[in-house]
Amino acid sequence: MIRPTVPADTPTLLALAEGTNVFKPLEIVTLKEVLDDYYAVNLAEGHRCLCEEEDCQLLGFVYYAPTVMTDNTWYLYWIAVSQQVQARGIGGTLLRFAEEDAQKRGARLMMIETSSLEHYDLTRRFYLKYGYEQAATLADFYADGDDMVIFRKRLQFAVKEGEVVGK
Repeated sequence: MIRPTVPADTPTLLALAEGTNVFKPLEIVTLKEVLDDYYAVNLAEGHRCLCEEEDCQLLGFVYYAPTVMTDNTWYLYWIAVSQQVQARGIGGTLLRFAEEDAQKRGARLMMIETSSLEHYDLTRRFYLKYGYEQAATLADFYADGDDMVIFRKRLQFAVKEGEVVGK
């Protein structure tokens, strides 16, 4: 069942993210700050943080939000699935839910960034599998040899004089 996260979920979400062995220690610290800010301010500003729960156990979560100073571009900031249940469709379910929810809220584009490091290969393939295109690579963004890979997916298509544009 997908449900909104609550402040009491924070320790479990941090442990879940850390347990994936994908995120750096600094990213876990940042996630704590992001969640604290989410409950304090950002939830009221349209940010969304949802988790997949089964039998009272959190299996994964997704965090996404509208991007300021854009025309309905949204950004997926975090998605993580417990290492014990990866490759069972939970990440795809969370991603599709986030896309559909954002689209209902007016989202036109969804943007995602990730690392170019080898241990992110599965992550990059995951985004491609779900219809994202690799839009850009910023060399050495995170560190020397660690590029930022930017993905995008159009959620809504513009219609001009009966013709679909902007695919």
